[in-house]
Amino acid sequence: MIYLNGEFMPLVEAKISVMDRGFLFGDGVYEVIPVYSRRPFRLAEHLTRLQHSLAGIRMANPLTSEEWPALIRKIIESADSDDQQVYLQVTRGADSKRNHAFPARVTPSVFMMSEPLVAPPEEQCRQGVSAVSAADNRWLRCDLKSTSLLANCLLRQLAIDAGCAETVLFRDGFLTEGAAANIFVVKNGVLLAPPKNHLMLPGVTYDVILELAQHHGLPHEVRDVREEEVHQADELWLTSSTKEVLPIVMLDGNPVGKGVTAGHPGPLFANMLGWYQEFKQSVMRGN
Repeated sequence: MIYLNGEFMPLVEAKISVMDRGFLFGDGVYEVIPVYSRRPFRLAEHLTRLQHSLAGIRMANPLTSEEWPALIRKIIESADSDDQQVYLQVTRGADSKRNHAFPARVTPSVFMMSEPLVAPPEEQCRQGVSAVSAADNRWLRCDLKSTSLLANCLLRQLAIDAGCAETVLFRDGFLTEGAAANIFVVKNGVLLAPPKNHLMLPGVTYDVILELAQHHGLPHEVRDVREEEVHQADELWLTSSTKEVLPIVMLDGNPVGKGVTAGHPGPLFANMLGWYQEFKQSVMRGN
């Protein structure tokens, strides 16, 4: 069951106009909300980020702060899985003609669905994943969760073509993020994270990792991270709502780290993974 423009219906019955600006221009925004034991995680933060994205594309929020949670709960209740990922999307709507300029009067299209949320395989946490790096050639408003994701898709495909899990992105010699994840660096026992700005998505899981580091006394810095620091890192991690936290053990065919830990998940990742799983059980699931 999905939600589309005021109605709940089977996915196969959902239809939008070919003149919808989301279809023609990618003129819309989206959110992905993880759900654990049928509890949406940090719903308020996700809806705040949605509002930020809508404001960034000069679009009024089509639903109120009361309507969004109610609809999301209905979607969650209609799904079979206890752990889910709720996808919601808002586009500017359908106009009578194709025109780059915003139409004077148009009704936004609101779409929402739920899919099962599957935790990363234990093998990935134990053995790590590989990544490639590339120049970040996306637009300059990556803080907006826009449906215009062609650049992200092309960058992610670089990883897939190389048999890797993610593409680590650099702009002007500094780390931004991954094609579909945030990236953390560990060097000399310190966790490094790029600061939130217009060049990266403000990840909710990114926030969780920094909160856990603070709570457990792991030294950490939020600052610009140079490209050479990434290639010389002791550990690399990727984080997202669906991947949680995973170790990158190979970058561009070279092992991450030095000595006996090179090419293997490092000790600080093991600590963070344990803290994250404890947090997931106690807070995300409310146990």
